[in-house]
Amino acid sequence: MATKNSHDRDNNIVNPKHNPTVAALLSIIPGLGQAYNKRYGKGAALFILFAAFVIAMIDFITTGLQGLVTLGEVPREDDSRVFLSNGILSLIFTAFFLTFYILNIQDAFKDAKRIQLGWKVPNIREGFKNAWDTGFPYLLVGPGLFLLMFVVVFPLLFMVFLAFTNYNLYNAPPRHLLEWVGFENFINLFTINEWRNTFINVLSWTLIWTFVATTLQIALAMFLAILVNDPRVKFKKLIRTVFILPWAVPAFVTIIIFSAIFNDNFGAINLQIIEPLFNTRIPWLQDPFWTRVALILIQVWLGFPFVYALFTGVLQGISSDWYEAADIDGANRWQKFRNITFPHLMFATAPLLIMQYSFNFNNFNIIYLFNQGGPAVRGQTAGGSDILISWIYGLTFENQQFNMAAAISIILGLLVATFAFFQFRRSRSFKEEGTF
Repeated sequence: MATKNSHDRDNNIVNPKHNPTVAALLSIIPGLGQAYNKRYGKGAALFILFAAFVIAMIDFITTGLQGLVTLGEVPREDDSRVFLSNGILSLIFTAFFLTFYILNIQDAFKDAKRIQLGWKVPNIREGFKNAWDTGFPYLLVGPGLFLLMFVVVFPLLFMVFLAFTNYNLYNAPPRHLLEWVGFENFINLFTINEWRNTFINVLSWTLIWTFVATTLQIALAMFLAILVNDPRVKFKKLIRTVFILPWAVPAFVTIIIFSAIFNDNFGAINLQIIEPLFNTRIPWLQDPFWTRVALILIQVWLGFPFVYALFTGVLQGISSDWYEAADIDGANRWQKFRNITFPHLMFATAPLLIMQYSFNFNNFNIIYLFNQGGPAVRGQTAGGSDILISWIYGLTFENQQFNMAAAISIILGLLVATFAFFQFRRSRSFKEEGTF
């Protein structure tokens, strides 16, 4: 007994009879734990909210989860897409319920622990004021979070679930019922020759496209920004305005104009430049190699103004004292660029530059608007200039291979997320301190 009293004194326990474990166990029925803690208003509100949710949603959730397993039972009457949607909504509602249910238990346990240590239970008015003060940020964030769940999470989950079904042109509901096929779509993607060859070719071009186009636009922007920032250059404002113009014009307008300029038969590139100089015409739209070259050139033109604006702002913020100290030490231009200019540029803009790579990895507009992913390639379900995102578009809206498109989308999402995660982690601008 003496040992227990000594332990209570060490932990400053004022009310040892009030047991947090009992409060948590009572909260298995929401609100009872709060009532045990003498927070009757809070307990009544929680009990009413949970009871109302269960009464209103129990039938929908149980039916939805059952339909998620079966995906329908009667062809032409049951639409598997509806069953899948209702099942996903049931999962979201269940996740919400379990989250708040666990928070209810934790709340009762923590309040009981505080009461045990001598905390005075506030009255209803004080409790409401404290809840308002602590919960106000969540009240503002709540509607956006709720909307995000149904605008982003729901479609994403729907796509993920489709990847494990046999939903395609020849097995489309409501005429047919969908079936769960496990990882069959992913296995087919890597074992069937047509799918495997197309996937490897498209993924290879996507990686080349992302790296080459983005790196060139960054390099061009850096070169021009450093050149224009030189004190000897006059009319800086005019030059910077001209360089920003490609960014000011809507991208889709520029792409459509370039698709005409690069046309094999009447495009200005062939008629005014290539043919007079080399007495030949380049098949920009008919040969996959030249289509890819044109796409990279167009993306460099479209992408460099934004990066140029970033670099220009950073360069103007670099103190001239750094360069003066380098001159005193006898550093040449290359050494000043490598040890002062380049580190400053990368440190300040690294996250945005990483986003440029991620954006181009999924840059659907330029691929589709320039040549619709063409030209066609024999033995492939994708065009010669298709990247993963445009291939997915074609599989979905043109070939109606929804299951394969969903499987490729999952792989695409994992690739982008993995690349962005590791690059952001390596970025010095995301660390608390950075040294040059």
